[in-house]
Parts: sequence; structure tokens; C-alpha cells
Amino acid sequence: MRPRTAWQAMAQRPLSFLTSSWPWRSLAYLATGVVVGAAAVAVFVTGLVAGLVLLVVLVGAAPLVGVVLSSITVAAVERRRLRLIDLDAMANPHRSVAEPGPRAWVSARLTEQVTWRELLFTLVSAAALWWLDLLVLAFSFGLPALTFASADRSSWPWAVFGAVVLLASPYTVTSWAGARAALARTFLAPRDGELGESLREVHASRARLIDSFDAERVRIERDLHDGAQQRLVALGMTLGLMRLDIPEGSPLTAQLTEAEHQLSVAHQELRGLIRGLNPPVLADHGLVAAVEDHAGRFPIPVTVDLRLPGRLPRQVETGVYFLINEAMTNIARHSGARNATVHGRYHSDLLVLEIRDDGLGGADPASGTGLTGLADRLTALDGRMRVSSPPGGPTLLHVEIPCHFG
Repeated sequence: MRPRTAWQAMAQRPLSFLTSSWPWRSLAYLATGVVVGAAAVAVFVTGLVAGLVLLVVLVGAAPLVGVVLSSITVAAVERRRLRLIDLDAMANPHRSVAEPGPRAWVSARLTEQVTWRELLFTLVSAAALWWLDLLVLAFSFGLPALTFASADRSSWPWAVFGAVVLLASPYTVTSWAGARAALARTFLAPRDGELGESLREVHASRARLIDSFDAERVRIERDLHDGAQQRLVALGMTLGLMRLDIPEGSPLTAQLTEAEHQLSVAHQELRGLIRGLNPPVLADHGLVAAVEDHAGRFPIPVTVDLRLPGRLPRQVETGVYFLINEAMTNIARHSGARNATVHGRYHSDLLVLEIRDDGLGGADPASGTGLTGLADRLTALDGRMRVSSPPGGPTLLHVEIPCHFG
């Protein structure tokens, strides 16, 4: 799976990460952070001083309002800069203004909560973040430059220390860039109530599709159980009656035996299909029991270590069950593994799953290993995943799904 963030790239491929574009993207993120932070300080100081000076003549409110609104520009620039180390675009949380004119725009922006979060982020960025960016860059590159410039025979240990710091700089820079980006997303990502109308409709439409697929799956399972399966049972009874009418030694006996065998195989396959469409153990006993039941019938040994504080919401429970099933199917088809493990825990409104196998590794979405299908299932659950699958194995699928227990 192609990494979506700098942190994912560093965690999935610690060595090949050095030759990728991610260290350079992280460096560009911090370097531009210094520039943007310094500019924000200049604008804030100028606006604040002008506002306080002019406040005595009752016109100081305009510069102060300008300081607040300038944070919108800073936040917009930050959202664009985040694309350097996080490929998932962040939606604009500001709502559209119904009335034309600058007065309506200013009034709308000042009444939005996101504007004040952006102001807080700009203050934090101006007061601390860009200084930390500068400090990390100075430590990673300035310190080695100083040690090299002052190196002589008596101070060669400092030169060695500078070389070590320089060699570690891609990881140092990327680690701070990832932490800074996570903090920026905390301030700037839209809350549920701030999503645009079109995005809310997308979420509602996706929820309707999931409900529709669930209902259709249940309908197909019921039709197969009440229709095709019952017809196979009736056909078996008919073949049994035919056997009673055939005299002993008839050449039709062998053909009838083969027909009964094929009917039995078809019946077993249909029962497996019905159980897979709507497993009763999932509805009756929950996700843990359903995964353990599926693992018990899996062609390779699977250790299930799944602990949950209760029953998940029905949609999430069903989605996670089929996600795990598809991941296990990929292991059986593509990995050549002898053992597999399903590990799951619930932490702070986040379901964390790790599915591991000791197979050949080299899992790649482009090679048709089924990872694309898993990504599609996760999109429906608002989840994310990381894959570590070096050639020779092992393969680790790390999944995070936001959810709440009722």
C-alpha cells in the first residue's frame, strides 16, 4: 500500500524511505513553516500594535478584526502545505456566504467557530511552532555544519557527532514534521457540523448505500435459504426415491451415486455461501465469536486475539467482519503463509486491528493482492490502514477504524 503520510512512509520502509521524496517533502514543510510563521508574527504584531494605538480614537477595532481575519489566510496556506506530508486533502470548513459583499463575508467569518480555531492555531504557530521548526532545522543541519567547520585533530569526536546528527536528519525532520502536521490537523480539520452541504450529502449517501447493501445481502441470503437450498433438498429426496425404483445391478446405480455426490457437494457449497452472506453467529454472538468461528474453518491455523468492551454498532460490526474475512482470504490465496494472527483492541473511540501472516510478503495493490478491496471497505468505515510487507515476509496489515460502543 502506497504510504499516504510521511509518518507512514517512515514506519513502513525505514531504509527505502531515505531514497524516497518524503524526507525532502518534510524538509520543505518545515522550511516553509519558518517563512509562514515569521510572516504571521509580522502581521500579528503590526495589526495588534496598530489596533491598540488606534483604539484610543475609537477606530482600533478594524485592525484587530483584520488580525482575526488574517488567520483565515494563514490556515488556508497551512492546509495547502499539509499536502507535502499528508496526501489526504483537508476540506475547507468555511461555509459559503449567501449574501454578496465584504460586510456579509466578514460577519459570516466572525460567527464561525472554525475562524477562532484558526486564530488560535495562528497564535500557536507564531509563538512556538515556527521557532521549533527553526530549532529542528538548526539542530539537523546547522550543528553538523558547525562541527565540520571547527573540526581539527583534537575535536574529531565532535565531527563524528555532527556526522551522526546529519545522517539521522531525515528521520529527525520527518518525525517533527509529522507531529506538527498532526497538531495542525487537530486545529484545522473540519468538525462534523462544519462539513459543507455537499460533503454531508456524500456521507449520507454512503450511509444509505451501506444500508442498502446490507438489506440486499440479507435478502439474497433469505432467498437462497428458502429457495435454492430447499430445491436441492427436494432434489435429494427425488434421487433417493429413484434409487428405490432401480433394480439391483442396474447400470444406472453408479450414475445415480455420482449425481447424489455432486448434489451433496453443491449443497455444502451453497450452505457455505449462505453462511458467508449473513453469518448467524455474527448476529447472535457478535464480532469476536464470528471471527473465531471463521478462523476455526480456515485452511491455515489462525490465532484470534480480539478483545472488545461490547457489541459494535451493526454497520461497523458487519463491515469489520467482512474486512477481516477478506484479509484472511488474501492470506490464503496469495501469501503462502503457514500461520496467521488477528489481533484487535479498542482505544479511545478507535478500533485498532493488526492482521499478520508469516508468508512470502511483497503485498502490493498493483499486483492484484486484494488490498484495493480492503481499502474500499475501509473508506466506507472512515478507516485507514498501513501495510508492511517486505519481500520474504512477514506481512502486517494495521487498520484503524473510528467507532463508538452504544
